[in-house]
Amino acid sequence: MGNLTASLRYKEPSTVEECDSTWDSDSEGEGDGGVAEEPLDAARQMLVETVESSSKMKRSFYAAKDLYKYRHSYPNYKEPRQPHEYRNLRFYLNKIPLVPDGIYVEEILTKWRGDYDQLEHNHTYIQWLFPLREQGLNFFAQELTQDEIKEFQSTREAKRRFLMAYTIMLDFFGIKLVDKSGNVARAANWQDRFRHLNESQHNYLRITRILKSLGELGFEAFKPALVRLLLEESLVEGTLPNMRHSALEYFVYTLRDRAQRRALLRFARRHYHPPDNFLWGPPGRRRAAQAPGPALSAGAAAPSRARSPREGRGGRGRHSPTREGEGEGEEDEVEGARDHGRSAAGQRSKGKERRSRMDADDYVQTVPL
Repeated sequence: MGNLTASLRYKEPSTVEECDSTWDSDSEGEGDGGVAEEPLDAARQMLVETVESSSKMKRSFYAAKDLYKYRHSYPNYKEPRQPHEYRNLRFYLNKIPLVPDGIYVEEILTKWRGDYDQLEHNHTYIQWLFPLREQGLNFFAQELTQDEIKEFQSTREAKRRFLMAYTIMLDFFGIKLVDKSGNVARAANWQDRFRHLNESQHNYLRITRILKSLGELGFEAFKPALVRLLLEESLVEGTLPNMRHSALEYFVYTLRDRAQRRALLRFARRHYHPPDNFLWGPPGRRRAAQAPGPALSAGAAAPSRARSPREGRGGRGRHSPTREGEGEGEEDEVEGARDHGRSAAGQRSKGKERRSRMDADDYVQTVPL
């Protein structure tokens, strides 16, 4: 009944601003935890809009809308299925194999850890290991429903296996889970795996899916630590420079709590280069930074210098959720990952041809794996 009521009052967002309540103080349905930014007066607002309309960089509406729907629990959610059709739960109870490969979850958990070629090139398992309430590229996988989510969260065996699957994927990325609270750190193999992750950008789609699935299946508290680590590696350490756009445009916005998103974005803003190109708020401060001075016209080009990555340090400490601040289907995945993992510096260099393709690429990138 709750979802029916929500769907009746649901209004489809039409702009990035309508999709993003991170810097609001009174939006319905999301966590609060900060003071609203002071509104701009009319003259300054007009100036800001002129500057922003002339900028070559912009946020993806399709990404913002996709994550808005996720954070608001899919307002147009379907009617639940009968319990015997809960294929995601039955898969995690080792009662049915994933389709089409015919592999049971226990085989994945016991034999696939460290098999990086298998994890990289197989494109059918990720939808079964990390189910969502939306269709992915494996059309044999079934979307979650709210009733199935409740059953899953109350089934200890399913949750145990789900966490094991999470640790397998973290290891594939070069990360380890260090405790039951969701804290993460670099794994022993981080150097080789980060080099791979920096170049295999379709895995950014997988990370987005994993973060969403953590939230659906009762592990929302695990997400901030992973996002914080990926932001630090991409923005501070320079080990994952190709990931910084996906981390800011996607990973941060999988967090349902606004205060957590704010903390992560404030951290990112302190380390983002060039700072004037930071698009993710706070709106008032970002706009003030972008507003031209007396000697700068509205159409002046933004600085083009990008920070050169530096080699990461070994033996890093863990990342806590309370610290402040995603063969078959491969072509579709790579096409989506191309825009998903593109850095802001790369976006600025594409010119008119890139901008003309932006809407099409942005749409493809939101199709879940």
